[in-house]
Amino acid sequence: MFSPILAIIIGLAALVWGADRFVLGAAATAKYFRVPPLLIGMLIVGFGTSAPELLVSGIAAYQGNSGLALGNAYGSNITNIALILGLTAFISPIAVQSKVLRVELPILTFVTLGAVWQLMDGQVSRIDAVVLLIVFAILIGWSIWTSARRSKDALGEEIEAELTTHAMPVRAAIVWLIVGLAILIVSSRALVWGAVEIATSVGVSDLIIGLTILAVGTSLPELASSLIAAKRGEHDIALGNVLGSNLFNTLAVVGIAGIIRSVDCDRNLLVRDIPVMVGLTVVLFVFGYGFRGQGRINRLEGLILLLSFIVYSTYLVWSELKVLQATSAVSGLMIAV
Repeated sequence: MFSPILAIIIGLAALVWGADRFVLGAAATAKYFRVPPLLIGMLIVGFGTSAPELLVSGIAAYQGNSGLALGNAYGSNITNIALILGLTAFISPIAVQSKVLRVELPILTFVTLGAVWQLMDGQVSRIDAVVLLIVFAILIGWSIWTSARRSKDALGEEIEAELTTHAMPVRAAIVWLIVGLAILIVSSRALVWGAVEIATSVGVSDLIIGLTILAVGTSLPELASSLIAAKRGEHDIALGNVLGSNLFNTLAVVGIAGIIRSVDCDRNLLVRDIPVMVGLTVVLFVFGYGFRGQGRINRLEGLILLLSFIVYSTYLVWSELKVLQATSAVSGLMIAV
């Protein structure tokens, strides 16, 4: 048991550090090749912080661990909205100034509802996965078109200021890009191995491991970047991280996992966790869109999101403990007989 726990601890630490290096290197490299700051904010920063989810879910799907693959992706969406945005807004209310993000809010809502509709048959088939990846490609095309069309946007201005403040030579940027990616791959494999070993030895379902340890762990890059951005008053980066990450998780992470192998959807995921993800996504849309003016997620709304995460996580742990107790009772009865 010691080795799997150590693998998870070291894997998570390396995953967070590697993701940070990867995003910094990718953003600086993109700037060197004159990629518009708005496009860097929409794609590289938002989607780059989801590289851990992509690798972890991809490896889990390849190994046939459907619960880890889907639990990690959808659990990260729940964590991003409830924990990360909740905590960030509670510390510093988020003002939504970017027009691009106000468009992404309804897009994320519709994408989430569409992905849930795909799951109604109990699996993510390869056809489902192809559809998700086609939608993802369309979204990338829209991002490129939008960044070329809009000369100014609050998100692009904040990204440009960040890249100027943390400028680095192109050689260093490429090195960090490669090193960060290598660390992500190695740490993801260690994390999945540790999670599977613990789930097997303790009797906890791989879905619960994916929804809790892996979901929170792979979302730590988003947590760190959103908190830092909010502290600096870069509210659009804080929100953009979460929107970009959730879109990436729902479309690319689940899509690539489904391409690797058709992924079965646990019934508990359908009746318990998916409704929570959909509900939080709709609530985020209502909170952040700003139907009567500028969108804003205030401290009270942040507290509501944060409490939702605490209640949901507590229920997950409580329900799994009940299952373990019932299993132990049945095992004890069989031994006695």
